[in-house]
Amino acid sequence: MSGIYIHIPFCKSKCTYCDFASYPKEVSKKEAYFACLYREIEGRGIQCRGKTFDTVYIGGGTPSFVPAKFITGALKQIRKCFTLSENPEITVEINPGTLDREKAEAYFDAGINRFSIGLQTGYDEQLKRLNRIHTAKDFLLCCNLLKGRNISADILIGLADQTAEQVKKTIDLALAGGVSHISVYALTPEPGTPIYTDYLNGALPSDDETADLYDAAANYLKEKGFYRYEVSNFAKKGFESRHNLNYWRRGEYIGAGVSASSFMDGRRFTNTYNIDEYMNAVIVNKFPEISSEKIEGDDAEFEFIMLGLRTFEGISAKKFSELFGHDFFEKYKSQIAKKSAFLDINGDNVRIKDKYLYVQNDIILEFMR
Repeated sequence: MSGIYIHIPFCKSKCTYCDFASYPKEVSKKEAYFACLYREIEGRGIQCRGKTFDTVYIGGGTPSFVPAKFITGALKQIRKCFTLSENPEITVEINPGTLDREKAEAYFDAGINRFSIGLQTGYDEQLKRLNRIHTAKDFLLCCNLLKGRNISADILIGLADQTAEQVKKTIDLALAGGVSHISVYALTPEPGTPIYTDYLNGALPSDDETADLYDAAANYLKEKGFYRYEVSNFAKKGFESRHNLNYWRRGEYIGAGVSASSFMDGRRFTNTYNIDEYMNAVIVNKFPEISSEKIEGDDAEFEFIMLGLRTFEGISAKKFSELFGHDFFEKYKSQIAKKSAFLDINGDNVRIKDKYLYVQNDIILEFMR
């Protein structure tokens, strides 16, 4: 399985926690940016000739903030320049405050069949503190426009003064909107973001408190018929994100747009985060890459282990042997013995036990040694 990622760096305003390549002040450049994006898509299509892609993910930024013609134009260019599988999963990220009926209909007509909505929290006062432009009511109105479609919602935990009851009520709101997939992300206060000041001032929950919020969310989602297929992702059976599963299975993906990353033929490369640098490179027929490295040997093995152990299904020792030519149980005998209490081993399958999945970093890091 292979995926295509398209990055749209524009949004109405910057959220207080956002450390992504999103630039509200650069919106006036959208016409020029998309012209360059379409051109890069053409070049990436030539680069990936002979490969078939199963998923397309349009992220940001806020893709739903820009006029629909830009998004549908990107998809038209993708179909022209890439070979897609018979039934590709095509996702667009949406801020609930930016969708209207006309835009939704344009997305449907363009073949978008999965919608990832940034709910974050069901409490308007918390949304305001995060500088989100939508309300809880906007979320439900957005879901109504997408009624009957494949909808996912993102939820944040670790907000200031957030309680387990508030997390459950936010999940209830998402369920009222008809979602079949929920991502639960712990707020990460990155240096340079406004919310980092709250972190320094001790206004955010501790790691242990955030872990309790996560447990509350995971247990409640299980009650509601969602299963955890990756540490932060919960879905009804059959509604897992195929695009994200490809990442966790260390599949190939190609990215286009500012800051987009790719992993093709064992090489990982990333585009510049600067819009002007991006456009200048594309205009002179260069790929706007700022980093590139070949991932091989022990690094490739660790990636396979690290990504696989994040998921409910874990890793296959047989697949490991096929890819790397080593016996997994032999090579990592001491690590497995040291962390055996946290692992569930069934035949050639190795996974982290459910109750330790949220705190898997310490377990996974053992395999770096």
